[in-house]
Parts: sequence; C-alpha cells; structure tokens
Amino acid sequence: MTSTARSAPTGPAPAPADAPSGTAYRNLVVATVGFTLTFWAWALVAPLGSSLKDSLGLDSFSQSVLVAVPVIVGSLGRIPVGALTDRFGARLMFPLVSALTIVPVLLLIPAKGSFGALLAVGFLLGLGGTTFAIGIPLVNSWFPPARRGLALGVFGMGMGGVALSGYFTPRLYKHDENLPFLIVAAALAVYAVLAWLLIRDRPDRPVPAAPLATRLGQAGRLRVTWELSALYAIGFGGIVAFGVYLPTYLKTWYELSPTDAGTKAAGFALVTVIFRPVGGWLSDRVHPAVVTAWALAAVALLAIVQAFDPTLDPLGTICFLVMAAGLGAASGSVFALVSRVTPQPQVGSVTGIVGAVGGLGGFVPPLVMGAIYSGKGSYSIGFMLLSDLALAGCVYAAGRMRGIGGRA
Repeated sequence: MTSTARSAPTGPAPAPADAPSGTAYRNLVVATVGFTLTFWAWALVAPLGSSLKDSLGLDSFSQSVLVAVPVIVGSLGRIPVGALTDRFGARLMFPLVSALTIVPVLLLIPAKGSFGALLAVGFLLGLGGTTFAIGIPLVNSWFPPARRGLALGVFGMGMGGVALSGYFTPRLYKHDENLPFLIVAAALAVYAVLAWLLIRDRPDRPVPAAPLATRLGQAGRLRVTWELSALYAIGFGGIVAFGVYLPTYLKTWYELSPTDAGTKAAGFALVTVIFRPVGGWLSDRVHPAVVTAWALAAVALLAIVQAFDPTLDPLGTICFLVMAAGLGAASGSVFALVSRVTPQPQVGSVTGIVGAVGGLGGFVPPLVMGAIYSGKGSYSIGFMLLSDLALAGCVYAAGRMRGIGGRA
C-alpha cells in the first residue's frame, strides 16, 4: 500500500517505545469523553421509544424501525469515517463529527411530532455512532504495544454513553421535552472546541495517499478484517443484542416489572463496560486471541446453563453477569488483536469495517429470540444458538487467530 510519512516540524514528540507520553494519556481521556458524549447523542431516540410510540400512535414495528435507524446508520458509517481518519487524522475528525452531530440532535426538537421527520433525523443522528472508528486509530498510534490493550479498553468504555442516555434522557425528557436535546447539543459544542485544542495526531503517523475507495477495498481484501469482524460481531454484537432484548426477556420469562427489568439490564450493561478494559489489560499480558477464546468459552458455558431456565435468583443472575463479563472482555481483546495484526496505515479502515459488523451483529439475535419464543414459547433454543456461536468463536480465536502474532 502506497503511503507518505508526515513530517514533524511541530507538535509533541512521540513517546519512547516503553512508556506512553503525557500527550498519549491526554488524547486517551479526550477521546473517551468524546466517544461517551457522541454515543449518548447516538442513543437519544431509543430511551424515548415508549413515549414517542404513545404520542405518535405507533405500532411496535414502527417503534422498532425508529430505534434501529440511527444504530444501523451509525454502524455502517464507521467504514468511511475510519478510512477518513486514516487520511485526515483524529484531530480534524473528532471535533468535526462531534460538531456535525449537534445538527440532528437539535433537529429532534421540531421532528419529534412526526414519524417521517424522526426517521429522517434519526438517519442523520447515526453520525454520532461513528466516532468509535476515530478513537481506535488515535489511541492505537500513541500507545506502545505493551500498553495498547488497556488503553483501547479504556477508550471502549465510552460505549457507556448508551447507558447514560438510557438513564438520563427519559428523566430529562419528563422534566422538559426539549431539555435532553439542548443539554447534549451544548455538551457536544463544548467538546468540539476542546477536542480541536487538545487532541494531537502523532507527528510521524503514516498518511495513506491512496483514494478512499482504494483503501477501503484494500482493507476489505485483508482476511484478518473479516476474521476480526466475525469475532467482534459475537462479542460486541452480543452486548448490543442483550441491551436491546434483555429487558423484554426478563419481563416475559421471569415476569419482572419494567422497572426491575430495566435495572437488571442496566447492571448487565455496566459489567460489560467494566470488563472491556479488563479484556484489553489481559491482552497486554497474554495473546489477545487467548483472552478472546477464554472469554467466549465462558459465554458458551453460561448460555447452556441459562438455556435450562434456572431461577433468576441467584443462578440466572450469575449467568447473565458472567456472560456480560465475557462479552465485555472479548470486545476489548478483539481490538487489542486489531492493533496486533493490522498495518498501522490501515487501522482506521479496518476498525471501521470491524466496528460496523459488530454493531450490525446485535440486530439479528433479538429477531431470532423473538421468533423462537413466538413459535416455541421458550427461549432455550436461542440460548443454545448463542452457546454454539460463542464456542465457534472460541475455537477459531484459539486455533487460527492465536497464530497471528506479527505487527506491521
């Protein structure tokens, strides 16, 4: 792949190979805050789904479409945004995408009275979900291999912005229907300015010279791109799937109240966020493929246990918390693996594709679980399928991906 190296007349010098610089840690903090805020913006519609359903007279399918549009667009949008980050750098892309996300956030105010307008704005709101593909190459470039897994895991904790949105957005909306949108827009505006002032790309980072389409094609032709995508679809896709469907499952099968189901689902999400950097930290000490394999093995085992419909307290709760830990750790270790096997000039492009597949991977399981329950009156088959999928990922990570250890 043809590339040109950017000269370094100004800016901070890169850190020594064995220790990250202060600039590296500053970039990590600023990127994580931005990831959290833009993910909150990205998830503004979902927590208001029930309120919008009642106010607009929507059926369940229309409500699902309304919630799904930003997520699908945000997942697919990571592909071009990741490639653009390879070319223009995170210092430009992070404040730019954050500032542009303000537009659909504010447009939600006049659009919330119309289903068609909400769909159109939701499409634009998907932009907020693309910042994952900006932060990964930034963090990857500033941290040495021995510290990279933990750093990427810490950045990945920004996905907790979805949980923040789930908790705060409906409460702010109840106080004033415009308040959540105004607060998020203001936070994004402040962040865009700070990101421009504080984020720095490595002066010596390789800048690809090939056109966007060519670089995406090159990333798509790498075998590891699709291997990593499959593993991330299991790990992060599982997190998305449980986030979407776990409250429904708990209400339907265990007859919990909506509040109790939501609280337990929030606990599941919190565990995934905590264990993402744990997976990255472990990947700094052993091969990330090994961490991925063990994490998915735990998911496979506990999914089998849950398939036999144990009582929720304590065994069912233990099953879900361990599966949450496994999925969170696998999500962190897969991106430690990305940094290990991907050429540096292509990290953004590969990250975009892997992140897109991971996000989209979360939409198939809820559909499958719903269809199985409708047809069989049980969720057991769905959990056995999850176990099979996690076991397949475990075997592939341990067998194939463990043998890939070089860095470009």
